[in-house]
Amino acid sequence: MIKKLFKHYDYSLIISVLLLCGFGLVMVYSASMVWAVMRHETNSAYFFNRQMIWLAASLIMFVLAMIFPYKAYRKFIVPILGLSVISLLLVKVIGSTTNNAQSWIEIGSFSFQPSEFVKLGLIIYLAAIYSKKQAYISNFVRGAMPPLLVIGLIFALVASQPDLGTAMIIALTSGIVIFCSGMKWSHIFGLIIIGGIVFGLAWMSLSPEQASRFTGAYDPFSDPEDSGFHLINSYIAIASGGVTGQGFGQSIQKYGFLPEPHTDFIMAIVAEELGLLGVVFVIGLLGYIVFKGFVIGIRCKDTFGSLLAIGISGMIGVQTAVNLGAITGWLPVTGVPLPFISYGGSSLILLMISVGILINVSAFVNIRKEQKTGYINKESSVQMEL
Repeated sequence: MIKKLFKHYDYSLIISVLLLCGFGLVMVYSASMVWAVMRHETNSAYFFNRQMIWLAASLIMFVLAMIFPYKAYRKFIVPILGLSVISLLLVKVIGSTTNNAQSWIEIGSFSFQPSEFVKLGLIIYLAAIYSKKQAYISNFVRGAMPPLLVIGLIFALVASQPDLGTAMIIALTSGIVIFCSGMKWSHIFGLIIIGGIVFGLAWMSLSPEQASRFTGAYDPFSDPEDSGFHLINSYIAIASGGVTGQGFGQSIQKYGFLPEPHTDFIMAIVAEELGLLGVVFVIGLLGYIVFKGFVIGIRCKDTFGSLLAIGISGMIGVQTAVNLGAITGWLPVTGVPLPFISYGGSSLILLMISVGILINVSAFVNIRKEQKTGYINKESSVQMEL
């Protein structure tokens, strides 16, 4: 069976992911070398070395996810959902705080961000539960309400850390899965209204620090030394890159002007060093992965596999949009990494597992197509003999 899977993998997706990971590793080194020296004395490769370890681990998980049959995840939705909620509750109790957000769990020298893995867990849950409820999906109480309560609980736990960026990704990705689940348009429209009300209430309850992020995004020059500092320096990095960039390793903004250049603002460094060509390369590959994922979801005749592929593609697309929106001033800075490019182990492993699942779905779609085509050809040959 494994040999058959390897024959039917979408290798264009595999190559795209590996290109992004390799490019990201190189850019993490370039973007972080100054920051690494500032924080870790003379070790300019500190973040690069750690990212290499995470990449090696994520590649193993990537291969395992490609091999493991995606339909088997339906058997584990209860423990997946349970672990997701428990991990978020543990963060509230024993979580460590980074950048004013209590969203990490530390075990010795190892740390991870549970909310990253919860994104995939929620996609698997929603794909499984909505595929199971297809017979009565138009019944709002029976078909739609229970999953919505789960989404609300997870959204509230993540937003209370506070991690507004991840909470936004969870809400939008869930919305994409719901939109494609077959729910009635009137119910979807009602959910959009409810979502708008929730957003309004959340807006009114923002802390002064959280509100300053919106000021920094939409009026950065009103406070250039504080709330607008990040975005202004991001603008400078992007503008100075031009078409071909200043050259690899030649960024000026990473010399303390752009905080955390290897994480949230790594695309600004890509633009500064490699110019528009580097930006187009990254966005083109990310766009291709998202596009192929939606195509796989449309082609998959199994509702669970279809929603799973659409949810994973939607998550990658939304996360990309949120990150790029932050560095260009369209959205507030929320600490969302750029998929496959930014430094960070939790995000990279989560994304590699997710794309591995996506490729597994694609393989089964291709196997089914081949079997169907083979059956039709066989039937046609029999008719011709007759």
